[in-house]
Amino acid sequence: MPRPLWTGAISFGLVTIPVKVVSATQDHSIHFRQVHLEDLGRVRTRKVCELDGEALSQDEIGKGYELSKEQTVPITDEELDRIPLPTAKAIEIVAFVDADSVDPIRISDSYYLAIDGKVAEKPYTLLRRALERSDKVAVAKFAWHNRERLGLLRVREGAIVLHSMRWPDEIRSPESLAPREVELDDDEIERAVQLTDSMALDSIAGFRDTYRDALEELLTAKSEGKELPEPAEGEEQEEGKVVDLMAALNASVEAAKESRGEDGGGEATVHEMRPRKKTASTKTASSGKPAAGRKTAASRKATGQKAGAKKTTAAKKTTGAKRTARKRSAS
Repeated sequence: MPRPLWTGAISFGLVTIPVKVVSATQDHSIHFRQVHLEDLGRVRTRKVCELDGEALSQDEIGKGYELSKEQTVPITDEELDRIPLPTAKAIEIVAFVDADSVDPIRISDSYYLAIDGKVAEKPYTLLRRALERSDKVAVAKFAWHNRERLGLLRVREGAIVLHSMRWPDEIRSPESLAPREVELDDDEIERAVQLTDSMALDSIAGFRDTYRDALEELLTAKSEGKELPEPAEGEEQEEGKVVDLMAALNASVEAAKESRGEDGGGEATVHEMRPRKKTASTKTASSGKPAAGRKTAASRKATGQKAGAKKTTAAKKTTGAKRTARKRSAS
């Protein structure tokens, strides 16, 4: 386990549980440095005062709040520490709620709570058992870096997890984002539900960061002077193309079944598109989002048939024109 980020106690009514907070996640992203392309020397960021142009060290830099373009109020760490903060060294549980009542968008970083000393073993186990038996999660207040935060306590594999949460006023409203008037048939909705069933998994533990794998392969090849790996070929997408939503759903369901080794059950059926008003919301709904703009097998087949019909018509017109020209020349 990494070193503790914070030490304090869980306040559970009159029960106090000494705990240490350790990070529950770790970053596996590949990070790059800024370098000078000519000699690969490191490029560092200098903190420069915009008034005198001098580079500053960290001990010369403090905090300030800008009231206006002309006025800035300085504030020191000592002044911030003197502000009364009851949760400065405590994770104070203020309520218990159903887990389903918490919107996932409010959950931020995650931390494990480890016991801090043998005295914490019994109350820690008591809180864990209470959460497990009640099927509840605990809402708590705590303070880090001179700021009070909202948290969520739950149990994961025998350990209590602290999720940092955003305050209600920090969540933007999505009211103006979603389309309001879109025509959908019950058959389309039912087929979409079938697609969700065919793509259902019991666990997401098997997912991997394929971009990171490809990036590691690229870096290894460059460091060893080997030939760079060929980029994967992706399917071309036609922007703004209106597709048959039901055909796209049918093909998506069949593709999902095939990926699981199930019987496909026949080709997808192409349905005739109903005339609709070309409003912004209708365009959004008919843009083929479930199929991500890809050509389905059925749509490719229909496109091929249309193209073949056009070629036949053009050939007939050419043959007719030649016959007419011959008759004129003969006369």
